[in-house]
Amino acid sequence: MNLICFDLEGPLAPQDNAYELMKLFPNGDKIFQVISRYDDLLTLEGKENYEPGDTLALIVPFLAYHGIREEQIGIMGQRAALTPGASELVSKLRTHGWQVFCASTSYEQYAMGITQRLGIPTQNAACTSFPLNKISQLLSQDDFTLLEQMEKQITNLSSMVDDDIKKLLDAFYWQQLPRTKSGKMVTKVKPIGGSRKVKALEHFAVKTGEPLSHWVAVGDSITDFKMLQAVDNAGGLAISFNANEYALPYSTMSLASTRLDDLWVILETWSKGNRSTVEKIVKEKEEIGGEGNRDHFHWLAGSNDITEPLKIHSKIRRLVRKEAAKLG
Repeated sequence: MNLICFDLEGPLAPQDNAYELMKLFPNGDKIFQVISRYDDLLTLEGKENYEPGDTLALIVPFLAYHGIREEQIGIMGQRAALTPGASELVSKLRTHGWQVFCASTSYEQYAMGITQRLGIPTQNAACTSFPLNKISQLLSQDDFTLLEQMEKQITNLSSMVDDDIKKLLDAFYWQQLPRTKSGKMVTKVKPIGGSRKVKALEHFAVKTGEPLSHWVAVGDSITDFKMLQAVDNAGGLAISFNANEYALPYSTMSLASTRLDDLWVILETWSKGNRSTVEKIVKEKEEIGGEGNRDHFHWLAGSNDITEPLKIHSKIRRLVRKEAAKLG
């Protein structure tokens, strides 16, 4: 049985849905960039009970304050662009008998729109439950005042200095917000990132009766590194696609390309062989080098140096994901 689990934002769809939602109101892009960086900082420091991707919980009060509705998120999922080659690759995988899964940090209204368009069965998708319309009813006038003040403070940050971001948002999220009804909003949303994404994959593994050593996982960012690490450590195939510095070190191999379906040759090899056969073909392709902005393969297992792969991944990540490329 051939099994693959994709992250959604990056491998399957280029935009960052949460970022696009925040851009629906004034200064929302700057606010999201600051909170996204704060998410990286909390992850890197190993904050207890915090998972990469919990940005999607941290922004909930701001979405509710500006009246964003679940219906808007669903429409984005129906209209969003797909990563070039994603539809073709998923279709080819299914035609050749692969079971295709998706573990996504994205809000369910957006993620389900994308996965349904790609033909990934609903039961094969894990994403972030997000009853926004119901949660928004928790807002009170006191919350409006606090959120308005915080938006001004974030917007007025003179630069994206980590220490300034950490000091401002630590006080907001762990001291001020918990004293309001808005604080409950944050605790009600549990994004599928980090170890929660690993648990989702393990659930799929139990359901199919296949251990992680038989799986392929494809990711690109900080929310995926634990999933990639789990699959690689188990002897499966963990693939970074147009990835950043948070995902590459935990991957078996990587591909930087403007088309996802360039992965097909590797997946076909995996389906007929094992890690060693994939290693051989990846190293052959690595020796040849990519062509333009496609087919840049790297074998990463056993290597501690991602300097060269990161250069090409960063370049092509910007081409494919545009604004979303600068987010962790």
